[in-house]
Amino acid sequence: MEYTKSEVLQYVAENDVKFIKLFFTDILGEVKSISIQPSILENAFENGISFDGSAVPGFLKVEQSDLFLMPDPTTLSVLPWRPTQGRVARMYCNICYSNGKPFEGDSRLILKNVLDKSKKLGYEIKVGTECEFYLFKLDENGLPTKIPHDKAGYCDLAPLDKGENVRRDIITNLEQMGIEPQTSHHEAGPGQNEIDFKYSSAMRAADNFATFKITVKTIAAKNGLWATFMPKPLENQSGSGLHINISIYKDGENLFATENPESKQFIAGVLKRISEITAFLNPIQQSYKRLGAFEAPRYISWSRQNRSQLIRIPAAKGDSVRFELRSPDPTCNQYIALALIIAAGLEGIENKMELAPACDKNLFEISADEIKNLGIESLPLTLENSLKLCVNSDFVKRYIPEITLQAFFNIKNQEIAKNLYS
Repeated sequence: MEYTKSEVLQYVAENDVKFIKLFFTDILGEVKSISIQPSILENAFENGISFDGSAVPGFLKVEQSDLFLMPDPTTLSVLPWRPTQGRVARMYCNICYSNGKPFEGDSRLILKNVLDKSKKLGYEIKVGTECEFYLFKLDENGLPTKIPHDKAGYCDLAPLDKGENVRRDIITNLEQMGIEPQTSHHEAGPGQNEIDFKYSSAMRAADNFATFKITVKTIAAKNGLWATFMPKPLENQSGSGLHINISIYKDGENLFATENPESKQFIAGVLKRISEITAFLNPIQQSYKRLGAFEAPRYISWSRQNRSQLIRIPAAKGDSVRFELRSPDPTCNQYIALALIIAAGLEGIENKMELAPACDKNLFEISADEIKNLGIESLPLTLENSLKLCVNSDFVKRYIPEITLQAFFNIKNQEIAKNLYS
């Protein structure tokens, strides 16, 4: 259910809501929050709630630091794991300057701008996510270890799969917040789990993914576990990916279901720009330990159903037909990642790009020489190379504001330097 401002005020007054958490996301995809009391909620809708933008990674410098959170009433949800008396609700927020002008570095705004373009072109984008994560034990002091919660494998059952009850609690809490998981199972790695979601609008999918990560970490902690979304927490085990499924609708018709030429052009656009946007899809050094191993893609190719490819078209019918991008991982800022993926696809449609023939070979088994002969290029295999491609990309600069790009590059280069000299 999507609420209006007046409905939010009424709901809060009638349902014993004592705290409202205002969520927003920094440049690295981390959710931040300010809690307010119901007594100032109406003022928050009208004037916003101020915060120090210089204290948030990738936002403002200290000499011009005041920013304001503007709650989005359509995102109201009660946090079900908090007490039923004196409830805690949350809303996602848009970010503005003191004069009311939208803050260009707001991740939700970056995605909104691309979705506005999509709408003007006559397309509706729907997104579903498949996210993997690990559950590890805590030590006697309550600190995280690298000891997996279990030793189960792909689709194993309890009692070997010890994550079954944890996944159930996660899904129950998500459903109470109006989020629709579709499937869940134990993944291939020990202690590794996956939960997949029904498609929705791109903005809702991005908001829901943030809520999902918070929920997983919260429920894991309640069960005495540590949940991590790191892409490669165990050296010789499967990495954790964020598979992004996208379908395009025009005049109510799913273009992938009818194999409309525009659907192929959309894929061609993503393949063309994927190397330039990989820094935002795989934003930490550990991301590149995942790519190219345990079914995580390394090469820029596509196929139907073939899980060794960067993009595949899963077997499905009707509204479930979509393309699946398999390279992103859960450490990305999902708003920015979706914005760049969708923008690349739209560019493919606008320029009527031709999609290369499908590659139906298992790219994990064929030789490097054969891959070279096929003319298939590799994704960038280090964060340093990804950043170089990104910083020189006119495409990225069209959609990501300078303030955000510069902050992102600075943060990432500092991370690289710290690892080199630590």
